[in-house]
Amino acid sequence: MVSFETFLPTNNPVQRKNSGTMGYDVPEGVDIRGRYDPEFSKILTRDALQFVTDLQREFRNHIKYAMECRREAKMRYNNGGLPGFDPATKYIREGEWVCAPVPAAVADRRVEITGPVERKMVINALNSGAKVFMADFEDALSPSWENLMRGHVNLRDAVNRTITFHDQARNKVYKLNDQTAKLFVRPRGWHLPEAHIFIDGEPTTGCLVDFGLYFFHNYANFRKAQGQGFGPFFYLPKMEHSREARIWNNVFDRAEKWAGIEKGSIRATVLIETLPAVFQMNEILYELRDHSVGLNCGRWDYIFSYVKTFQGHPNRLLPDRVQVGMAQHFMRSYSDLLIHTCHKRGVHAMGGMAAQIPIRDDPAANQAALDLVRKDKLREVKAGHDGTWAAHPGLIPACMEVFTNNMANAPNQIHSMKRQDASVLIEDDLLQSPRGVRTMEGLRLNTRVGIQYLAAWLTGAGSVPLYNLMEDAATAEISRVQNWQWLKYGVELNGDGLGVKVNLDLFGRVVEEEMARIEREVGKEKFKKGMYKEACKLFTRQCTAPVLDDFLTLDAYNNIVMYHPVGSSRL
Repeated sequence: MVSFETFLPTNNPVQRKNSGTMGYDVPEGVDIRGRYDPEFSKILTRDALQFVTDLQREFRNHIKYAMECRREAKMRYNNGGLPGFDPATKYIREGEWVCAPVPAAVADRRVEITGPVERKMVINALNSGAKVFMADFEDALSPSWENLMRGHVNLRDAVNRTITFHDQARNKVYKLNDQTAKLFVRPRGWHLPEAHIFIDGEPTTGCLVDFGLYFFHNYANFRKAQGQGFGPFFYLPKMEHSREARIWNNVFDRAEKWAGIEKGSIRATVLIETLPAVFQMNEILYELRDHSVGLNCGRWDYIFSYVKTFQGHPNRLLPDRVQVGMAQHFMRSYSDLLIHTCHKRGVHAMGGMAAQIPIRDDPAANQAALDLVRKDKLREVKAGHDGTWAAHPGLIPACMEVFTNNMANAPNQIHSMKRQDASVLIEDDLLQSPRGVRTMEGLRLNTRVGIQYLAAWLTGAGSVPLYNLMEDAATAEISRVQNWQWLKYGVELNGDGLGVKVNLDLFGRVVEEEMARIEREVGKEKFKKGMYKEACKLFTRQCTAPVLDDFLTLDAYNNIVMYHPVGSSRL
């Protein structure tokens, strides 16, 4: 894992504001290394930065301890250990407690759309007909300074209902409809720094910047306009243990106290997208019980986490990623246990992402893709999920139809689908190795998708349509860790009938051939202007590294951090 120290100042510290030069007005101990922009300065006000600074100072040691606990757990798994239910918290799992009642404003979450905090995307997603829009500062966003700050401007304008966008190419103006989706915001995970804002000489925790700036500027208007007295609403990613949920709960308590609003006003859904977290679902809800509105099956990251958790276990190699779906026993068990846990505790159990995007030039292929989406959503609603995710507005009508037709006009299934049968699931059900084969095409697809996603990410796009699917950091991570695992153990590609084993020579040839294919597909001009060669170098290094990096984006982040000589001032 890349530590915060990676981003500590070198021999060229940020310069102070010179006389007559514009800079951000910052509290004592704060340095802003990002570009100055008058619009950004309306977000990075002295009071907003003080709020973020207070959060950072209060919680940074708790965060560092939680990250150290992650490293210790990883060492146990790499030495042959397995994640499992914690005997010390059995009393929580077996207790009869429930979370605070779900606010009426978010009782109905049948279909949620997700996407980055880009201006046109925010408008279209809020207008999409979905019940919820999850505005993403995490896996669907490349966290450049420009993307982050413009994202906060966009969300402020969305909450205030002043957001518009003029598409000059189409000569079309976008604005909000009278009825819009409820806004949830997903900050970054605990592990990611914000290297453009230093507090007391070290980078700020990225999620505290995301949460703090959004909450500071929007909590009052959001509660009046969208929350019916509650909110703001959040999605919380990448947690591995309930101690990390406890930090979030304390952050929420701190923010509510600062704002003078009732305890439990802020509500959040936690993504269960790491293998260790599936054994902590009750404990996570317990820690957030005043602030929780449920859990979500973050299934693509969950597959990534399965490989990462078992990177030292050669007997747990995954088949091609396209074969690791919800029909696999460990994935179905994860979904069923999540539903049972959430409904026992009185909150939403949200389903997974439909990543398909409309295929406009092939009606037959488009219909086949929609049929797959409907089948997946029917499985989710019949299993007991209260809602689901879609990556594209074109999927929302199909998803909405399936959930509406199977929920008997109720806003959710919290009280009607208890799934007591899932209470008997044990650790082995959640750890069972997936069945399937490994193929050369699987290796090629991993390589092709990983390089193209990373090339887009390096140029500022964190959500990328590739081969009729919307790819984000989670699917790129599956590509990376699967390639790494296959290389480390020299696996046999047993689905081709050729018995080829994966090694560095084979991988090198695959990379070369897939780069040539990418160039053909995107065209020489785009290939030349893009960052495909840089992405290829980075992706190849990650796949062949002796030690698996925890996150692709931590390494890649170094390539998009841009310091400006003047950012901060103290007036």
